[in-house]
Amino acid sequence: MFKIKKMDATDKAILNRIQSDFPVSSRPYAVIADEFSLSEDEVINRVQQLKSIGIIRRIGGNFVPGKLGYVSTLCAGKIPEDKIEAFAREVNRYTGVTHNYVRENEYNIWFTFIAPSMALIETYLAEISLKTGITDIINLPATHVFKIKAHFNL
Repeated sequence: MFKIKKMDATDKAILNRIQSDFPVSSRPYAVIADEFSLSEDEVINRVQQLKSIGIIRRIGGNFVPGKLGYVSTLCAGKIPEDKIEAFAREVNRYTGVTHNYVRENEYNIWFTFIAPSMALIETYLAEISLKTGITDIINLPATHVFKIKAHFNL
């Protein structure tokens, strides 16, 4: 296995290929390898290295919650500085939380929640509030979704 110090043109080409059009195949890395005249092992190693250094956060599908019968919402909480880590840990225990960020704002923790119903999300938010002692959590369900394709051409 080789170590990536700095992304090269091949790394960037692989990232461009996989971020919006990951091959649906029993051997997706072999498909990519063929496209770039590389070995399957080299593509796998490059992707593993990019993941290990934090360039790639995750590889997986993105689904539209509403089309699967789920709902999603954006939440924000006013969290005292000394409770941020504990609050974030508690929020992240819920499998429906997909993002969780610290922001420089009065509402300083923002997270997204996906669940089968808004009632369930509200139950989870009440649990989080009870477990953390944080009572100022707002729930901001979308009224209309404007989805964009986030593809970063490297």
